[in-house]
Amino acid sequence: MPEQVGNTENKEEQQKNTKKISQRWLLNSLGITVLVLIVLIVALSLAARSYIYNGIQTTIDSRSEELTNVFANNGLRTASNFSTVARQYVENFPNKESMELMVFNNRGKIINTSLGFAPDSSEKMPDYTAAQQNKNGYGTWTGPLSSGERVMAVTRVLRGSSGKFVGAIRYVVSLSAADRQILFIVLLLALAGLVVIALVLLSGRYFIRSILVPIRQIGSTAKRIAQGDFNARIEHYQNDEVGDLCRTINDMAKELGTTERMKNDFISSVSHELRTPLTAIKGWGETLQAGGLDQKSFNKGMDVIIRETERLSRMVEELLDFSRMQSGRMTLTMDRIDILAELGEAVYMFSERAKNEGKFLLYEEPAMLSPVLGDVNRLRQVFVNILDNALKYTNRGGTINVTASEAEGFIQVIISDNGCGIPEKHLPNVKKKFYKANQTVRGSGIGLALADEIMRLHSGSLDIESQEDVGTAVTITVPTIQMLRDHLQKEKEKQQTEEEADDDSKQS
Repeated sequence: MPEQVGNTENKEEQQKNTKKISQRWLLNSLGITVLVLIVLIVALSLAARSYIYNGIQTTIDSRSEELTNVFANNGLRTASNFSTVARQYVENFPNKESMELMVFNNRGKIINTSLGFAPDSSEKMPDYTAAQQNKNGYGTWTGPLSSGERVMAVTRVLRGSSGKFVGAIRYVVSLSAADRQILFIVLLLALAGLVVIALVLLSGRYFIRSILVPIRQIGSTAKRIAQGDFNARIEHYQNDEVGDLCRTINDMAKELGTTERMKNDFISSVSHELRTPLTAIKGWGETLQAGGLDQKSFNKGMDVIIRETERLSRMVEELLDFSRMQSGRMTLTMDRIDILAELGEAVYMFSERAKNEGKFLLYEEPAMLSPVLGDVNRLRQVFVNILDNALKYTNRGGTINVTASEAEGFIQVIISDNGCGIPEKHLPNVKKKFYKANQTVRGSGIGLALADEIMRLHSGSLDIESQEDVGTAVTITVPTIQMLRDHLQKEKEKQQTEEEADDDSKQS
């Protein structure tokens, strides 16, 4: 019951966190979207207003420009002549429904209009004043009348043949229809903006859910993995970046589970390996302490104690080496050595054991090999480890062959056997820490990992080829001193060439 309550609280907390993140993301993205839409709507509205007003202005200007021809054809000599022609022009004007005309005499008084009645005398006419002051006799104005109606007005001043002011004609167009059209466009743009915002909200919520739901699942699964549940997996992920993350976490959990199992097997194996010699030492120690043994039994007991103590010592040293390897503190004492001498000594160490176990240890020793740069103790440790494994996994009557050769600046030591071999599925993992392909044979599972690391530190390699029920061949490769010198010389020449090229490029 407490666990269920805790899970419910966790789910509620996760839902609250998801809601907060969703709201924060939507506010941020939506704020930017709204700002962009406002700027865009304002810009488009101003552009539409300018376009419509410019169209009206062009229409009025084209009408007002015909005055020159109208009055030139009828003669424009006196103010009375202007009044007569202007009256005829107003009566015959074709656009009375959309445009209002006003005729001014030479005293600035309105003497005729297309509406048939004079406008309010207090009405301001900035365009008429501007036209009188303009050398081309043209004035325009856009603004509200005293009634509140917005209009666009253009005034053309006419002068007689002597250059004297004889009158003026004013064109006035109401902007009510144009403003309604502009308002309609603004509303359409605003509606489009609302549609965009709705789409952003819907797509944003879907996008957030497509990310937050998997991430929430990732967090929950990662928490389970952190608590030791390496069987936890993330299900139902898509083929995208989040899906790649889910697959990576699943692979990580699988690897951690494998490592955990190998670690547990390692602990169990080491415990067993430690218990066996300790039991033998304790048993013979108690027997010797009780006394009453003849010399032969006493010597046998002491031999067992010494042998098992040495075995414990090797195991402890192996564990210490593994700890150094894990922390990167494994160091080598490099020196010029004869690898044949170390290989021969390792073979000699196992000759008696092979004889006692009814196995054949064959060593084809070459006449001479080039010296190598290495750590005597570490290389011997590698040979001992491989030979020990070869004897361990070879049945009575089996054969272990040891050969050494030199080719192209590298020395190869091959230790092969016709033992049980390694199954193909285990072969890629045998050099991993804690890994044991055969759990029935004694061993800690870190010997090959140590040997591989030692060869890597010697700029060499350790390769394993094996076939189940056929046998195993381990190839140990290490460069000669001359090979290392040649490689170092090439690296120096390459570095010098690069430095000279850099200097030439700087000078040029």
